[in-house]
Amino acid sequence: MAGEKILVVEDEKALVKILRYNLENAGYRVVSAGDGQAGLLLCRQERPDLVILDLMLPKVDGFEFCKALRRDSQTPILMLTARKAEVDRILGLELGADDYVTKPFSVREVLARVKAILKRASGQAAPRVIRAGSLEVDLERYETRVQGAPIHLSPKEFAFLRCLVEADGKALSRDILLEKVWGYDKSMDIDTRTIDQHIARMREKLGPESARIITVKGMGYRIKLD
Repeated sequence: MAGEKILVVEDEKALVKILRYNLENAGYRVVSAGDGQAGLLLCRQERPDLVILDLMLPKVDGFEFCKALRRDSQTPILMLTARKAEVDRILGLELGADDYVTKPFSVREVLARVKAILKRASGQAAPRVIRAGSLEVDLERYETRVQGAPIHLSPKEFAFLRCLVEADGKALSRDILLEKVWGYDKSMDIDTRTIDQHIARMREKLGPESARIITVKGMGYRIKLD
């Protein structure tokens, strides 16, 4: 639903102008601050529905902003960053950011992320990051983390893991997994042991969380989510 209030905390005036123009055209109300300290003050005064937050800010940077805001608020945060290092992305999310966009970005992408975050915050969409112990499966960005560290799964390995977590603990047969990942049917000459090979490699990469992938004898696999 449009009409939500968005706080933009960004010190590049030209970028603020572009974001304000496009967000307001999409129906959102926009307030802005040019540094982290002013942004925190506005958060408390204006109570925005979402914060678009630059990482590199004067006075209080994006990381410190996240930590300070999360002490007393769960307002969603979309972080803007020019840093491409994986550690920055993970740290930003661990400190409380809900999503991030790397500069340079398209305004269309920002608007899409804003819409998705607001839907999740209002309960209109299912969670897209599934957690079990220290395992995190991000279904939107196709990322897997264990104990906060990224795990580099192949596209097929991630597809199998996604099938298992979306089954919410239910057992899936090898035939069903092949059908979901490859579009397999009985007429196709694909050995179901292919599943076992991918699962074995995935378990190796999941390390301390590998035991969550459970073999169901004579059938297939399930994942333990509790």
